[in-house]
Amino acid sequence: MSERRAVLVTGCSSGIGECVARGLAARGYRVIASARGEADVARLAGEGLEALRLDLADAESVREAAEAVLERTDGKLYGLFNNGAYGQPGAVEDLTRDVLRAQFETNLFGTHQLTCAVLPAMRRAGAGRIVQNSSVLGLIALRFRGAYVASKFALEGLTDAMRLELAGSGVHVSLIEPGPVASRFRENAYAAFKANIDPARSAHRRVYERVEARLASDDSDTPFSLPPEAVLARVVHALESARPRPRYYVTVPTHAFGFLRRVLPTRWLDAILLEVSRREVREALGVPDSQP
Repeated sequence: MSERRAVLVTGCSSGIGECVARGLAARGYRVIASARGEADVARLAGEGLEALRLDLADAESVREAAEAVLERTDGKLYGLFNNGAYGQPGAVEDLTRDVLRAQFETNLFGTHQLTCAVLPAMRRAGAGRIVQNSSVLGLIALRFRGAYVASKFALEGLTDAMRLELAGSGVHVSLIEPGPVASRFRENAYAAFKANIDPARSAHRRVYERVEARLASDDSDTPFSLPPEAVLARVVHALESARPRPRYYVTVPTHAFGFLRRVLPTRWLDAILLEVSRREVREALGVPDSQP
Protein backbone atom coordinates (compact mmCIF):
# COMPACT_ATOMS: atom_id res chain seq x y z
CA MET A 1 0.00 0.00 0.00
CA SER A 2 1.31 3.46 -0.91
CA GLU A 3 -0.09 4.78 2.37
CA ARG A 4 -0.19 2.83 5.62
CA ARG A 5 -3.86 2.72 6.49
CA ALA A 6 -4.60 2.72 10.20
CA VAL A 7 -6.81 -0.02 11.63
CA LEU A 8 -7.92 -0.42 15.25
CA VAL A 9 -8.44 -4.00 16.42
CA THR A 10 -10.09 -4.75 19.76
CA GLY A 11 -9.72 -7.86 21.90
CA CYS A 12 -6.10 -8.61 20.94
CA SER A 13 -4.99 -10.46 24.06
CA SER A 14 -5.25 -13.80 22.24
CA GLY A 15 -7.07 -15.77 19.55
CA ILE A 16 -8.77 -14.00 16.67
CA GLY A 17 -7.88 -10.46 17.73
CA GLU A 18 -4.17 -11.13 18.14
CA CYS A 19 -4.05 -13.11 14.89
CA VAL A 20 -5.80 -10.38 12.93
CA ALA A 21 -3.61 -7.64 14.42
CA ARG A 22 -0.43 -9.48 13.47
CA GLY A 23 -1.73 -10.47 10.07
CA LEU A 24 -2.76 -6.93 9.13
CA ALA A 25 0.55 -5.54 10.35
CA ALA A 26 2.33 -8.04 8.12
CA ARG A 27 0.30 -6.75 5.17
CA GLY A 28 1.52 -3.20 5.78
CA TYR A 29 -1.34 -1.74 7.79
CA ARG A 30 -0.67 0.51 10.74
CA VAL A 31 -2.37 -1.62 13.39
CA ILE A 32 -3.39 -0.33 16.78
CA ALA A 33 -4.04 -3.40 18.91
CA SER A 34 -6.12 -3.01 22.05
CA ALA A 35 -6.57 -5.27 25.06
CA ARG A 36 -8.19 -4.93 28.46
CA GLY A 37 -5.28 -6.13 30.60
CA GLU A 38 -2.21 -3.99 31.16
CA ALA A 39 0.03 -7.07 30.96
CA ASP A 40 -1.38 -7.96 27.54
CA VAL A 41 -0.89 -4.40 26.31
CA ALA A 42 2.73 -4.45 27.49
CA ARG A 43 3.33 -7.84 25.86
CA LEU A 44 1.86 -6.74 22.53
CA ALA A 45 3.94 -3.55 22.59
CA GLY A 46 7.04 -5.54 23.49
CA GLU A 47 6.43 -7.77 20.48
CA GLY A 48 6.36 -4.83 18.10
CA LEU A 49 2.68 -3.92 17.87
CA GLU A 50 1.31 -0.47 18.58
CA ALA A 51 -0.92 -1.19 21.56
CA LEU A 52 -3.23 0.53 24.01
CA ARG A 53 -5.57 -0.41 26.83
CA LEU A 54 -9.29 -0.60 26.12
CA ASP A 55 -11.95 -2.07 28.39
CA LEU A 56 -15.21 -2.24 26.44
CA ALA A 57 -17.21 -2.56 29.67
CA ASP A 58 -15.94 0.82 30.89
CA ALA A 59 -17.36 3.86 29.08
CA GLU A 60 -14.51 6.11 30.23
CA SER A 61 -11.93 3.62 28.98
CA VAL A 62 -13.66 3.49 25.60
CA ARG A 63 -13.74 7.29 25.38
CA GLU A 64 -10.06 7.64 26.29
CA ALA A 65 -8.99 4.92 23.88
CA ALA A 66 -10.96 6.41 20.98
CA GLU A 67 -9.45 9.83 21.63
CA ALA A 68 -5.95 8.35 21.82
CA VAL A 69 -6.39 6.46 18.54
CA LEU A 70 -7.66 9.53 16.68
CA GLU A 71 -4.84 11.62 18.11
CA ARG A 72 -2.19 9.07 17.11
CA THR A 73 -3.58 8.83 13.59
CA ASP A 74 -4.27 12.56 13.13
CA GLY A 75 -7.93 11.69 12.74
CA LYS A 76 -7.27 9.31 9.87
CA LEU A 77 -8.55 5.91 10.95
CA TYR A 78 -9.40 3.74 7.98
CA GLY A 79 -10.63 0.57 9.67
CA LEU A 80 -12.15 -0.73 12.88
CA PHE A 81 -12.37 -4.43 13.66
CA ASN A 82 -14.72 -4.84 16.62
CA ASN A 83 -13.60 -8.20 17.94
CA GLY A 84 -13.57 -7.85 21.74
CA ALA A 85 -16.24 -10.01 23.40
CA TYR A 86 -16.79 -12.89 25.80
CA GLY A 87 -19.43 -15.56 26.35
CA GLN A 88 -21.50 -15.81 29.53
CA PRO A 89 -22.84 -19.37 29.85
CA GLY A 90 -25.97 -20.22 31.80
CA ALA A 91 -29.67 -20.87 31.35
CA VAL A 92 -31.70 -17.74 30.67
CA GLU A 93 -33.64 -18.13 33.92
CA ASP A 94 -30.36 -18.16 35.89
CA LEU A 95 -29.07 -14.88 34.46
CA THR A 96 -29.48 -11.95 36.81
CA ARG A 97 -30.10 -8.50 35.43
CA ASP A 98 -26.57 -7.46 36.33
CA VAL A 99 -25.00 -10.50 34.65
CA LEU A 100 -26.99 -9.92 31.47
CA ARG A 101 -26.12 -6.23 31.52
CA ALA A 102 -22.41 -7.06 31.88
CA GLN A 103 -22.61 -9.27 28.79
CA PHE A 104 -24.14 -6.42 26.80
CA GLU A 105 -21.72 -3.80 28.15
CA THR A 106 -18.80 -5.60 26.55
CA ASN A 107 -20.37 -7.29 23.54
CA LEU A 108 -22.68 -4.47 22.40
CA PHE A 109 -22.65 -1.17 24.29
CA GLY A 110 -18.87 -0.76 24.38
CA THR A 111 -18.59 -1.77 20.74
CA HIS A 112 -21.35 0.69 19.84
CA GLN A 113 -19.73 3.54 21.77
CA LEU A 114 -16.35 2.93 20.17
CA THR A 115 -17.84 2.76 16.68
CA CYS A 116 -19.74 6.02 17.14
CA ALA A 117 -16.60 7.70 18.48
CA VAL A 118 -14.49 6.96 15.39
CA LEU A 119 -17.20 7.11 12.73
CA PRO A 120 -17.12 10.94 12.28
CA ALA A 121 -13.47 10.72 11.22
CA MET A 122 -14.36 8.12 8.60
CA ARG A 123 -17.24 10.26 7.37
CA ARG A 124 -14.95 13.29 6.99
CA ALA A 125 -12.51 11.18 4.98
CA GLY A 126 -15.33 9.81 2.83
CA ALA A 127 -13.92 6.31 3.32
CA GLY A 128 -13.66 3.67 6.01
CA ARG A 129 -14.38 0.10 6.96
CA ILE A 130 -16.19 -1.13 10.06
CA VAL A 131 -15.95 -4.88 10.54
CA GLN A 132 -17.97 -6.51 13.32
CA ASN A 133 -17.00 -9.92 14.63
CA SER A 134 -20.32 -11.63 15.32
CA SER A 135 -20.88 -15.39 15.58
CA VAL A 136 -22.86 -18.32 14.28
CA LEU A 137 -24.79 -17.63 17.51
CA GLY A 138 -25.86 -14.35 15.96
CA LEU A 139 -27.78 -16.49 13.48
CA ILE A 140 -29.15 -19.31 15.65
CA ALA A 141 -29.53 -20.02 19.37
CA LEU A 142 -28.20 -22.85 21.52
CA ARG A 143 -29.32 -23.61 25.04
CA PHE A 144 -27.30 -22.26 27.99
CA ARG A 145 -25.85 -19.53 25.79
CA GLY A 146 -28.76 -17.09 26.00
CA ALA A 147 -26.77 -14.05 27.15
CA TYR A 148 -24.19 -14.40 24.40
CA VAL A 149 -26.83 -15.22 21.78
CA ALA A 150 -28.85 -12.13 22.74
CA SER A 151 -25.78 -9.89 22.53
CA LYS A 152 -24.84 -11.20 19.09
CA PHE A 153 -28.39 -11.05 17.73
CA ALA A 154 -28.46 -7.41 18.92
CA LEU A 155 -25.10 -6.71 17.27
CA GLU A 156 -26.38 -8.17 14.00
CA GLY A 157 -29.49 -5.98 14.03
CA LEU A 158 -27.63 -2.83 15.00
CA THR A 159 -25.04 -3.47 12.30
CA ASP A 160 -27.64 -4.09 9.60
CA ALA A 161 -29.32 -0.77 10.43
CA MET A 162 -25.98 1.07 10.45
CA ARG A 163 -25.00 -0.41 7.08
CA LEU A 164 -28.19 1.00 5.55
CA GLU A 165 -27.69 4.38 7.21
CA LEU A 166 -24.12 4.66 5.90
CA ALA A 167 -25.03 3.83 2.29
CA GLY A 168 -23.34 6.33 -0.02
CA SER A 169 -21.02 7.68 2.69
CA GLY A 170 -17.95 5.73 1.57
CA VAL A 171 -17.94 3.85 4.88
CA HIS A 172 -18.65 0.15 4.44
CA VAL A 173 -19.91 -2.12 7.21
CA SER A 174 -19.46 -5.90 7.33
CA LEU A 175 -20.33 -8.71 9.73
CA ILE A 176 -18.10 -11.75 10.20
CA GLU A 177 -19.84 -14.83 11.59
CA PRO A 178 -17.39 -17.46 12.79
CA GLY A 179 -18.29 -20.87 14.08
CA PRO A 180 -15.73 -22.79 16.15
CA VAL A 181 -12.35 -21.08 15.92
CA ALA A 182 -9.28 -21.92 18.00
CA SER A 183 -9.04 -19.36 20.82
CA ARG A 184 -9.35 -18.91 24.59
CA PHE A 185 -13.10 -18.35 24.28
CA ARG A 186 -14.07 -21.50 26.19
CA GLU A 187 -11.54 -20.80 28.94
CA ASN A 188 -12.96 -17.30 29.44
CA ALA A 189 -16.54 -18.61 29.31
CA TYR A 190 -15.75 -21.12 32.05
CA ALA A 191 -14.45 -18.31 34.26
CA ALA A 192 -17.66 -16.33 33.65
CA PHE A 193 -19.77 -19.38 34.46
CA LYS A 194 -18.02 -19.99 37.77
CA ALA A 195 -18.23 -16.32 38.71
CA ASN A 196 -21.89 -15.70 37.91
CA ILE A 197 -23.90 -18.95 37.90
CA ASP A 198 -24.89 -20.88 41.02
CA PRO A 199 -25.65 -24.45 39.86
CA ALA A 200 -26.85 -25.57 43.30
CA ARG A 201 -29.80 -23.15 43.14
CA SER A 202 -30.74 -23.90 39.56
CA ALA A 203 -33.42 -26.14 38.11
CA HIS A 204 -30.70 -27.11 35.62
CA ARG A 205 -28.13 -28.17 38.22
CA ARG A 206 -27.81 -31.74 36.88
CA VAL A 207 -27.27 -30.47 33.35
CA TYR A 208 -24.79 -27.91 34.62
CA GLU A 209 -22.53 -30.71 35.81
CA ARG A 210 -22.19 -31.77 32.20
CA VAL A 211 -21.93 -28.19 30.95
CA GLU A 212 -19.04 -27.58 33.35
CA ALA A 213 -17.30 -30.69 32.07
CA ARG A 214 -17.53 -29.36 28.54
CA LEU A 215 -16.34 -25.86 29.48
CA ALA A 216 -13.41 -27.30 31.39
CA SER A 217 -12.38 -29.55 28.50
CA ASP A 218 -9.86 -28.79 25.80
CA ASP A 219 -11.60 -27.27 22.78
CA SER A 220 -8.73 -27.81 20.36
CA ASP A 221 -10.45 -30.82 18.79
CA THR A 222 -13.90 -29.24 18.33
CA PRO A 223 -15.40 -30.61 15.10
CA PHE A 224 -15.06 -28.27 12.10
CA SER A 225 -12.85 -25.91 14.11
CA LEU A 226 -10.60 -23.62 12.09
CA PRO A 227 -7.56 -21.57 13.08
CA PRO A 228 -8.02 -17.80 13.57
CA GLU A 229 -6.32 -17.21 10.22
CA ALA A 230 -9.66 -18.16 8.65
CA VAL A 231 -11.16 -15.02 10.17
CA LEU A 232 -8.13 -12.96 9.16
CA ALA A 233 -8.77 -13.81 5.51
CA ARG A 234 -12.33 -12.44 5.75
CA VAL A 235 -11.17 -9.30 7.55
CA VAL A 236 -8.64 -8.65 4.79
CA HIS A 237 -11.35 -8.98 2.15
CA ALA A 238 -13.67 -6.66 4.08
CA LEU A 239 -10.91 -4.05 4.32
CA GLU A 240 -9.56 -4.30 0.79
CA SER A 241 -12.40 -5.26 -1.53
CA ALA A 242 -14.05 -2.50 -3.56
CA ARG A 243 -17.35 -4.16 -2.67
CA PRO A 244 -17.01 -5.81 0.74
CA ARG A 245 -19.73 -8.31 1.61
CA PRO A 246 -22.36 -7.48 4.21
CA ARG A 247 -21.72 -10.91 5.78
CA TYR A 248 -18.86 -13.38 5.85
CA TYR A 249 -19.56 -16.92 7.04
CA VAL A 250 -16.60 -18.75 8.58
CA THR A 251 -16.56 -22.54 9.24
CA VAL A 252 -18.89 -25.31 8.11
CA PRO A 253 -21.38 -24.90 11.01
CA THR A 254 -21.99 -21.24 10.11
CA HIS A 255 -22.71 -22.08 6.48
CA ALA A 256 -24.91 -25.00 7.50
CA PHE A 257 -26.97 -23.15 10.10
CA GLY A 258 -27.19 -20.02 7.97
CA PHE A 259 -28.85 -22.17 5.33
CA LEU A 260 -31.02 -24.25 7.67
CA ARG A 261 -32.52 -21.25 9.46
CA ARG A 262 -33.76 -19.96 6.11
CA VAL A 263 -35.38 -23.16 4.91
CA LEU A 264 -36.56 -25.12 7.96
CA PRO A 265 -39.65 -24.58 10.10
CA THR A 266 -38.73 -23.36 13.60
CA ARG A 267 -39.64 -26.63 15.33
CA TRP A 268 -37.46 -28.64 12.95
CA LEU A 269 -34.53 -26.31 13.52
CA ASP A 270 -35.12 -26.49 17.30
CA ALA A 271 -34.86 -30.29 17.16
CA ILE A 272 -31.51 -30.06 15.36
CA LEU A 273 -30.15 -27.43 17.76
CA LEU A 274 -31.17 -29.49 20.80
CA GLU A 275 -29.35 -32.50 19.41
CA VAL A 276 -26.26 -30.38 18.69
CA SER A 277 -26.06 -29.15 22.28
CA ARG A 278 -26.64 -32.64 23.70
CA ARG A 279 -23.95 -34.07 21.45
CA GLU A 280 -21.47 -31.42 22.65
CA VAL A 281 -21.99 -32.51 26.23
CA ARG A 282 -21.69 -36.21 25.37
CA GLU A 283 -18.43 -35.60 23.54
CA ALA A 284 -17.00 -33.62 26.46
CA LEU A 285 -17.86 -36.49 28.80
CA GLY A 286 -16.74 -39.23 26.45
CA VAL A 287 -20.25 -40.76 26.45
CA PRO A 288 -21.26 -42.86 23.39
CA ASP A 289 -23.95 -41.35 21.14
CA SER A 290 -26.30 -44.19 22.02
CA GLN A 291 -26.58 -42.94 25.62
CA PRO A 292 -28.74 -39.90 26.58
